[in-house]
Amino acid sequence: MGNNAKIGGGGFHHLALRAYDFEATVRFYTEGLGFKEANSWGEGDKRIVLLDTGDGNYLEVFAGGTEEQPPAGAFFHVAFRSDDVDAAVAAAVAAGAEVTIEPKDTVLGKFPPTPVRIAFVKGLNGEILEFFQSTGEHKL
Repeated sequence: MGNNAKIGGGGFHHLALRAYDFEATVRFYTEGLGFKEANSWGEGDKRIVLLDTGDGNYLEVFAGGTEEQPPAGAFFHVAFRSDDVDAAVAAAVAAGAEVTIEPKDTVLGKFPPTPVRIAFVKGLNGEILEFFQSTGEHKL
């Protein structure tokens, strides 16, 4: 874990990409670039896969994108590791961020099920930041 006291550990966790061709995108990153599937969940246009880029940082691929390039591009949030999501959100809000999703506990995937605590804020330029905390035995 990192050493950023403001957000509780810190460091890059993942970048999220919305793919209009989910299977081709996953093949590109796994077969083409050597990323490894760490976990996946959801069905249809709600499928998500978390790909390890090779150093414990991840690319999160979401299904359900469109061929039309969105105004902000295909990447739609960046996630930072934290060992205290609530404190990270409080620090972000104190610095001027706006909470878009309050801190919450959830379980990602099934193989293995991975409990996490997450929250989202909007930064000063409209960028979406996620604070991500692995809370169970299987760490992401």
